[in-house]
Amino acid sequence: MKRKVVLTCAVTGDGPIHPKYPDYPVTPQQIANACFEAASAGASVVHIHGRDPSTGAGNRSPEVFREIVERVREVNQSVVINLTTGMGGTFVPEPHNEALAHPTTDVGNAEERVLHVLENRPEICTLDATTMNLEGGIAGAPDCVFMNTPGKLRSMAERIRGTGTKLEIEVFNPGDILLARQMVEDGYIDAPPLFQICLGVKWSAPADVKTLVYMKDLLPKDALWSAFGISRFQMEIVALSTMMGGHCRVGLEDNIYLERGVFATNGQLVARACRIIHDLGCEVATPDEARQIFGLSSASALASVN
Repeated sequence: MKRKVVLTCAVTGDGPIHPKYPDYPVTPQQIANACFEAASAGASVVHIHGRDPSTGAGNRSPEVFREIVERVREVNQSVVINLTTGMGGTFVPEPHNEALAHPTTDVGNAEERVLHVLENRPEICTLDATTMNLEGGIAGAPDCVFMNTPGKLRSMAERIRGTGTKLEIEVFNPGDILLARQMVEDGYIDAPPLFQICLGVKWSAPADVKTLVYMKDLLPKDALWSAFGISRFQMEIVALSTMMGGHCRVGLEDNIYLERGVFATNGQLVARACRIIHDLGCEVATPDEARQIFGLSSASALASVN
């Protein structure tokens, strides 16, 4: 029997939008449509951020997430929904006095960062077990720090435990895995843990074979895991992760190109990943198979709890 690979599509992030990209998903309906497109192309899971419908900027308000989730569930009860909790973790220091926060800082407390998860009860939500530098320069933005302290992560995890939503632990560097392992050992994250190895982000772990092998070997023995690569490394990591027994993620959050100068859609990225997985002798998991592999509660059961 062929191994089943869970394929996630991150349909839209919360970062700046390429000014020449046509029809990037921004409004709740557009983001929901992107989820439908990804699911139709074969994605097992859709990973969702919110955006301001007017400006296109990232928006973590519960109202925006509620509308997206409701629109997805109205049309597609099958696909697995994965909501981010990464928004609200960006500290931007004043360039001339880094002891002060720049007005563009967005740092929420634990309750604020998980409120949309508690309201919508997705089957999966992320937990970014990392603190890392992010370079500014886009639209004059200063450098910033994606900040997730151990105490904040424990507090977020405590609020999510018991809801039926499974944490997907996003790790960008080897030390992130060590922190997450300690959280599992201390009972903040239920076993078996689910990890997402995030590679190729500037100033974090590179997207190459040595790094993926090393980070995979740091995972707990019972861990479930997936991996993705940024930009041109996206499909390379799909292939590597599949060959190494892991699962995969693609989507416009991580890469907007099919090839140099050719913009992609979520559906095209999912279709290409599906071909790679099939060509490597595996099959893409259906949403229900993904639920079995990851040990998830059903969408209908979670919705009834809300």
